[in-house]
Amino acid sequence: MRFDLITLFPELFGPHLSSGVTRRAFESGQVDVRLWQLRDFADDNYRRVDDRPYGGGPGMVMLVEPLERALAAVKAQRQAQGGEAAPAVIHFSPTGRRIDQALMQELAQGQGGVLLCGRYEGIDQRFLDRHVTLELSLGDFVLSGGELPALALLDGIARLQDGVLNDAASHQQDSFSDGLLDCPHYSRPEVLRGLEGQVEDLPVPAVLMSGHHAQIKRWRRERSLAITQQRRPDLIVAARAAGRLSRSDEAFLKRLARA
Repeated sequence: MRFDLITLFPELFGPHLSSGVTRRAFESGQVDVRLWQLRDFADDNYRRVDDRPYGGGPGMVMLVEPLERALAAVKAQRQAQGGEAAPAVIHFSPTGRRIDQALMQELAQGQGGVLLCGRYEGIDQRFLDRHVTLELSLGDFVLSGGELPALALLDGIARLQDGVLNDAASHQQDSFSDGLLDCPHYSRPEVLRGLEGQVEDLPVPAVLMSGHHAQIKRWRRERSLAITQQRRPDLIVAARAAGRLSRSDEAFLKRLARA
């Protein structure tokens, strides 16, 4: 899949695309990322891509014309290289659909698209109305631009590609993959000694040392349910409505409520 990023700060993406486990997806071409500097499509000596808003108010608004020239160049290159002529255009905005794992999984199986990284007060609405097919948000807060959400999206998609993670089952056990939060994880040492002034040692839960795979699986499921119920009860409600909770899950949640 191919993603074309229209941005004022392409240098922000280099370190991420060349480091960490997800770099495998970028180096192999499973996720092909092309960076487009928006100022290259300005038509004046100052390389201006923004101007004051009509009606007054704070901040600056990104102009339609440079964005349209950039998008046209992206589409022309894609088509010349045998790609789709009308890729999805994704804009990052607080008003967009909140990104979740289900969306990551959906996009990870798609063809990619154009990621539009806005800045300043925003993008002229006429460009959004004319070209944008999907608006996405990281959550109910405001960032300085779309580059960080774009990086988050690329990372989430890259790690879902075949062969990127050392263990293919890793992402299947992530938080949200089954609609719940993930369970706790432990490694060496078997017993973590108490710090100075603390009497209590911290052992790994005995069930994880038992070698009894069915019991381990159930323990992890119950810890996932308990954490989700405590921190994100809305996810329990959604999982129940979707029929993702078994009878034993429901029985555990009832015991948890009585405790």
